[in-house]
Amino acid sequence: MDSVLMLPHMAWKAFTLFTTKAKSNTDSESSYSSQIDFSREAEGISKAVAEGKLLDVIYIARDVMQTMSRYRVKIAVTGDSGNGMSSFINAIRGIGHEEVDSAPTGVVRTTQVPACYSSSSFPNVELWDLPGTGATAQSIEDYMEEMRFDAYDLFIIVASEQFSSNHMKLAKAVQEMGKRFYVVWTKLDRDLSTSALSEAQLLQSIRRNIQENLQMEQVKEPPIFLLSSFSPSFHDFPELRHTLQKDLDGVRYRDTLEALSQICDDSISSKELMLKGRMPTTHLEVAVSPVYDSADLEEALETYQKLFGVDDGSLQQVVQSTGTWTMQSQDLLKMDRRLELMTSFVMVMIFRFLGWSWWFGLWNFFIRGFRHQRHRLILRLVAKNTKARLRRALRDYALPSDSF
Repeated sequence: MDSVLMLPHMAWKAFTLFTTKAKSNTDSESSYSSQIDFSREAEGISKAVAEGKLLDVIYIARDVMQTMSRYRVKIAVTGDSGNGMSSFINAIRGIGHEEVDSAPTGVVRTTQVPACYSSSSFPNVELWDLPGTGATAQSIEDYMEEMRFDAYDLFIIVASEQFSSNHMKLAKAVQEMGKRFYVVWTKLDRDLSTSALSEAQLLQSIRRNIQENLQMEQVKEPPIFLLSSFSPSFHDFPELRHTLQKDLDGVRYRDTLEALSQICDDSISSKELMLKGRMPTTHLEVAVSPVYDSADLEEALETYQKLFGVDDGSLQQVVQSTGTWTMQSQDLLKMDRRLELMTSFVMVMIFRFLGWSWWFGLWNFFIRGFRHQRHRLILRLVAKNTKARLRRALRDYALPSDSF
């Protein structure tokens, strides 16, 4: 009997294998972790998704983005002692070493404890000048713990003279944390004045050395900037400022948007799983459930779209409230090859033939089994489409237009 009950499932698997192709998913962009706690927002989003109120989800995301516009991004500047971290901080702030609020510099170690600085060029940004590696701890692990690396959003690893093992360990550790980081080679003016190589050859040599060392630690190459802290308008300094401004927006907005979008995806998946659990699984349950017994795919599609809040009426409300044109209606039944085949003339005629009364209900078990699997497919398609719609709506409405 068990083997008979498995026949519709086995037939469905054969059907899906025949009508689908394998797909490979690759990530085109790196994802970065955030130190922001979104537990309260996650609860609100989960509740809104469960109730099919996507407009509430969008409003929650918009409120978060408005808060993030005032978020103080914390940048840690670290490296070996004597690499010129303090001089670099003064240079990127656009102030001289002799000014009152400048970071203290000198030929000996001047930074003993983490010191915070601000810059008018980068509002709501904290530049943290950390003591060099080896100044307060015996190992990189202890150093990271003592400096509380988990409290920072972005890291600038400063090097000069050589790219040491400490630099490589720092880069690998920050990468494993999922945080953005740069490698900045300072004191380029000294290198240029003492090297026998031409400027182009020297720059190429320094960059290649950093890249090769990072590859040894299997670190994905970060942005690398070669500059002099005494010439903040030359070499890679302008590019560094541009990249930093872009990544500040990334920390505040794009990383936050991805975190919220992932919360939405997880909530939608949970609802999909819950609805699957409510589907009838036996012949008797299907027989007393008109929705699941219906041969009308469009009726089933409309039912699930209402449950997820992506039916025409709900979408129209979202469009009127937010102006997000990407929430326009779509014909989902034509977006999936399996559903297209299942609604084709040939399949309709086959099921009509099997449903004729002179079979005395012989094929009802198979017919109902395929209808059940078809509903699961529609549910999966609606959930997937809801995720895509919501991601686009959050990007269009919640994300500031100038953040890309």
